[in-house]
Amino acid sequence: MSLAIDKIGLDDVFYTVSGTGGDIKKVLIVDDEPTILLSLSHLLSSPAVSVITTGKIEEAEEALLTHHIDLVIADIRLSGVYGFEGLHLLEHIKKNSPSAEVIIMTAYGTPEMKEAAYARGAYHYYEKPLDINDLLQKAEACGIPIPPPGRKVKAVRPPHNELKDPGGKQGSFQF
Repeated sequence: MSLAIDKIGLDDVFYTVSGTGGDIKKVLIVDDEPTILLSLSHLLSSPAVSVITTGKIEEAEEALLTHHIDLVIADIRLSGVYGFEGLHLLEHIKKNSPSAEVIIMTAYGTPEMKEAAYARGAYHYYEKPLDINDLLQKAEACGIPIPPPGRKVKAVRPPHNELKDPGGKQGSFQF
């Protein structure tokens, strides 16, 4: 299986891993930690799932306006001054893309924040560290086909990328 990374911006950490095939589901992952973006995108990517990731709320809102998103997985705190940007994004999603399900995650959870997330329409709320198996089950319950464990994923990286291996070769990841 080959997954192509369409766009990568090093400063804004925004890229799309595209699946191939007919009815492709789209997942938007919003977190300011690049390792979370990369890990979740590789876990969810498949020929049936296209994953868009970003660390900025403005880019998440743009992606929601330009793509039909089936599932959003968003961190509440995105390096912003307010500390609850994910809740603002949740309101934006429910207003502009009401059919999209939203899973909220945070490393700074409180009972009040959890209540606020559910009150704004979150499908599920996680406190980090995430239980990946449970997250994958929740994504599957939202209609996202989950790739089988142990598959090999070949990532094709664009030429001008800090993540590219020194020889400019394609990377292979085992899950």
